[in-house]
Amino acid sequence: MLSLVTTPIGNLDDMSPRAIEALRSADIIACEDTRRTWRLLTHFEIPRPTMVSYREQTEKRSAEQLLRKLEAGVHVAVCSDGGSPGISDPGYRIARLAAEHNLDMEVLPGPSAVTVALLLSGLSTATFTFKGFPPRKRGQMTRFFEEEKAAAHTLIIYESPYRVGKTLDVAFEVMGDREAAVCIELTKKFERVSRGYLGDLVEEYRDKKVKGEVTIVIAGNNPKFMRE
Repeated sequence: MLSLVTTPIGNLDDMSPRAIEALRSADIIACEDTRRTWRLLTHFEIPRPTMVSYREQTEKRSAEQLLRKLEAGVHVAVCSDGGSPGISDPGYRIARLAAEHNLDMEVLPGPSAVTVALLLSGLSTATFTFKGFPPRKRGQMTRFFEEEKAAAHTLIIYESPYRVGKTLDVAFEVMGDREAAVCIELTKKFERVSRGYLGDLVEEYRDKKVKGEVTIVIAGNNPKFMRE
């Protein structure tokens, strides 16, 4: 059995009973950072099983090793540092292998920065697209936003706290002055949200030092979300 376990993105009270039980019953827990996951297990008084590192840099090799464990009947739980494994975090490769080999797999749902940020933004929830982290290089980032410029759906992306100002600047340049929101440290004690038009957010974050994880939400191409 493969269990893909969603863990809290900030507030530990969001951990579900099913997720706790999946980690408790696993023979092996594969995780991004064993130290962070160990603290999570300690908090919920979950006995420590065999733990292995499952990071993006070595995901292909790690997934193949875990596949052999699954084929031998071992219960493997995979979790990231926060949120759902496989969603802008390692997890896709082992899920793909399990599906290809028709192995038992379950997903333990839970908190997601995508949906939390979307609702907090106050923007349209009718249709939305999540595109993970944008490219770092300006030219590639420009093309990234050009692909979304004419779309009516709300766009959600993750970004490093060190590049928020740069990313907003490119989005403003390409997509025009439309409504957006910058969501920081979601579900944590110092959660904060800045809402406004991209032009205003560019000025707010141009030289601003940001701490914590960032989710940016940008309105779709609809006149009611555009600055006249």
